[in-house]
Amino acid sequence: MRSRAARLLRRSGGPATEDTLGSAPPPLHDVVSSAPTEETLLRAGVDRAAALALLYEDDETNLRAALAARRLSPGLRLVVRMYNRKLGQQLEELLDQAALLTAPGTDRALLDASTTVLSDADTAAPALAATAVAGTSKVVQADGVLLRAAERTPPGRGEVPDPGLCTLALLSSTTTDPAGTEGSEASGPQGPLLLPDDRAVASAAGRGSVVLETVRYAGPALSARRMARRGAPLRELFSSRLRWALTGIVVSVLVLTLTTMLLTDADPVQAAYITLLDLFSINDPAIGAPVTHQVLQLLTGLVGLALLPLLVAGALEALGTFRAAGALRRPPRGLSGHVVLLGLGKIGTRVLARLRELDIPVVCVEEDPDARGIPLARGLGIPVVLGDVTEDGVLEAAKVHRAHALLALTSSDTTNLEAALYARTVKADLRVALRLYDDDFATAVYRTLRAAHPDALTRSRSVTHLAAPAFAGAMMGRQILGAIPVERKVLLFAALLVAGHPQLEGHTVADAFRPGAWRVLALDTAAPTTRRPDLASSHQAGDEPQLLWELHPGYVLHPEDRVVIAATRRGLAELLSTSRQPRTAMP
Repeated sequence: MRSRAARLLRRSGGPATEDTLGSAPPPLHDVVSSAPTEETLLRAGVDRAAALALLYEDDETNLRAALAARRLSPGLRLVVRMYNRKLGQQLEELLDQAALLTAPGTDRALLDASTTVLSDADTAAPALAATAVAGTSKVVQADGVLLRAAERTPPGRGEVPDPGLCTLALLSSTTTDPAGTEGSEASGPQGPLLLPDDRAVASAAGRGSVVLETVRYAGPALSARRMARRGAPLRELFSSRLRWALTGIVVSVLVLTLTTMLLTDADPVQAAYITLLDLFSINDPAIGAPVTHQVLQLLTGLVGLALLPLLVAGALEALGTFRAAGALRRPPRGLSGHVVLLGLGKIGTRVLARLRELDIPVVCVEEDPDARGIPLARGLGIPVVLGDVTEDGVLEAAKVHRAHALLALTSSDTTNLEAALYARTVKADLRVALRLYDDDFATAVYRTLRAAHPDALTRSRSVTHLAAPAFAGAMMGRQILGAIPVERKVLLFAALLVAGHPQLEGHTVADAFRPGAWRVLALDTAAPTTRRPDLASSHQAGDEPQLLWELHPGYVLHPEDRVVIAATRRGLAELLSTSRQPRTAMP
């Protein structure tokens, strides 16, 4: 993460400041230290810096460093990597409040100092989950509205393509070629074309496209089937043999009751009462009674003797079921069409939660019984296979031969590749998504698997590749809503004020569009004083989204407008590096 974010900032010239505008980006300097102490931060020049990104894997280390940096430089823009969502939200509010106190009377929207807490796991999880699931798309949430990037196949002859809100990208012309470059980040004539104009879209014959769609978010409620999974179903409390035996007992009691009614002229309630007394052996012996009554009492007593062990067995089975409810579930015998998820670490846990929200059947495979995602899987009742995925029989236990997709998210590239190759031998047409960090390695893996299995879908995704643009963009002072992968490239979605951006301010929506760099997608229609500070979260119940997606091309962008844009990494860097947004003097 640190090296990739550094490369992104170096390409963009670092955060835009008055000292760096119009000049070449300064060289990178390394400050080596075992911990980000105050002394280390001062050696790195944090008191003179415009932004600081804290990307340590430990939340506590990032927390300590953020507090120290805010004390050293109240006007510093902070971007903090935090896995704990609740702690990250509280830290963001605390540090922003501390920055506001140093500049009383300053509008929060104009304050140059800000704190952004991001999680690489949360940023990458939607894209990773969407890669492995048919019928779902890559999504980014903005003001309670889901932006969905849907891949479209090339239209046939005479067909009119559906452009959606806009065309985000034209896919690589070699995506159907085993020697294509879909697995790499390299740009070129054979790679994907991001943010094309109408002329490029019209002339892109035979190329697939990525189209932006919007879906209104309404807070899905748990279905009856999902609610039933929270407890143990009745059919799981008792075995089928025990249920059949209990059914036989009930039928026998009904037959004895009916016989008693016919032979003794008793009414139904009295006949049932006498039968139950005889069944539990608490009735008086039928001495001196008719022979038929005596025979019925003996038969009922025999049925009662058969009932006693069934009651004991039922109690033991129910006790065992409730004990097993706290243990990990095993994959059901008839399971099929599910997603096999390898790895329940930080990334796997977030992806598991996303898949579960979509109500998609999942089987997890994890080697460590104390992994971070094990409690989540146990609480959701998701089957888990404990074992090394490279060992024989582990993937078979996860029913990979009947699975729809394999999502390999362990921290080891070789383990993910080995699992994918073995799964391909079991099911050649299995949809496979790999978490691979190294781009060159990912390119080689993609080309080889595509050549060996041309009819199967293979995708490689890097968590750092998906998350780094969001961190780099946040360091440049803009709210990053999310990132959507297009093959091995990334489109970034950000919310920003028009004021101070000469490419946007005073221009129409059509004129502000820069093909291959950025495009205005939506306008925040809320008044500046009532705008929600975080567009990336869901709106509150009863509040309607304020984003207008059907923007007229002739609408003139005003300085007070806030817009949502889609941009490439370089496009966003260019847009922000030329910003004339005024800086607020800090005491």
